[in-house]
Amino acid sequence: MSAYGIIFSNIHDNNIPELTRLRSIASVPFACRYRFIDFTLSNMVNSNIYNISVITSYNYQSLMDHIGSGKDWDLARRSGGIKFLPPNITAYANPTAGSLSSYTRLDSLKSVAASINRITDDYVVLSDCDVICNVDFNDMIRYHQETGADMTIAVKRVNLTRENCSTAIVFNSDEDGRINEVLAYPGDYEGQADISLNMIVMSTSYLQQMVLQAQTRGYTSLTRDVIARTLGYRNYRVYRYDGYFAAITSFADYYRHSMEILSDAEVRDSLFSVKTRPVYTKVRNSAPTYYAAGSAARNSMIADGCFIEGTVENSIIFRGVKIGRNATVKNSIIMQDTIVGDGAFLNCVITDKNAVIRDQRMLCGAETQPFYVVKGKMI
Repeated sequence: MSAYGIIFSNIHDNNIPELTRLRSIASVPFACRYRFIDFTLSNMVNSNIYNISVITSYNYQSLMDHIGSGKDWDLARRSGGIKFLPPNITAYANPTAGSLSSYTRLDSLKSVAASINRITDDYVVLSDCDVICNVDFNDMIRYHQETGADMTIAVKRVNLTRENCSTAIVFNSDEDGRINEVLAYPGDYEGQADISLNMIVMSTSYLQQMVLQAQTRGYTSLTRDVIARTLGYRNYRVYRYDGYFAAITSFADYYRHSMEILSDAEVRDSLFSVKTRPVYTKVRNSAPTYYAAGSAARNSMIADGCFIEGTVENSIIFRGVKIGRNATVKNSIIMQDTIVGDGAFLNCVITDKNAVIRDQRMLCGAETQPFYVVKGKMI
């Protein structure tokens, strides 16, 4: 049994437009030194999936810089490994960034149909990059085989409210796990429900057949045009995942789940302390972080290569950040190579890469609406 991985790097870019203006959602920084795609790639590599394609639409320069040859995930191989699949769009189509941003999973699959037809592995694992979790795909594939399913979709049992149901896909199933109803982004659902984690397993032959039919019939949505239409005669199953997951559906979600890693040891352990499933990322050979006399750091994640002269509390500090003398950073996320000047005060702030906060500046946001500083901005 062999499996092939397909990752959608641009699906859900619109969830957090603040962070995806110049990058795909797959390359959004997270948890001090990682990118969203690191969790998806690690899940696949830890499940012995070494043939992986990343489908891109636009804004993928940052993602290519991060992954490189794939050697940090053991994917720099003569046979297999990782490759990028940009959309196969002719010059006559003349697409714009806006049209590409509305690409669905099925649109993306149709755009790389030639590559899909060359897959020789038995099964295919499809995954988005908007859900952070540490999952064993081997177990999911075994369940798929045992049930004889045409398609198996990973779900998590959660309590939905009117406020958060509009961003979820709900799958209702019988006691055997066979899906009998699909509710795509319901606007008024309340109560317990199995929501999709945007991870799917199916046989390669079924994927190839599905893409061909979608091209022939003009289908654009995997959920509405394929799954919902064929529920009556196809065997679609749910795979219930019982571990921790974080669905990043908004800028506030990004901040909340980042802070959750600091405040909850169980969350950190479920992501980063599973011995058989480590999370890999690009290695950057930086010097250890320097803490000057009089500096302080409490309940924070601080990457290597930083220079800390002030106070850091309950914050996530990425690589190469400099915190000036008498500066205070609280409840904030400071991304790579940002400079915080002397005497500055930051609370509930997210700075993108290479931002500069000048001396004595005071920036304050709220937990539900953090103050955001764009990439390369000087304040």
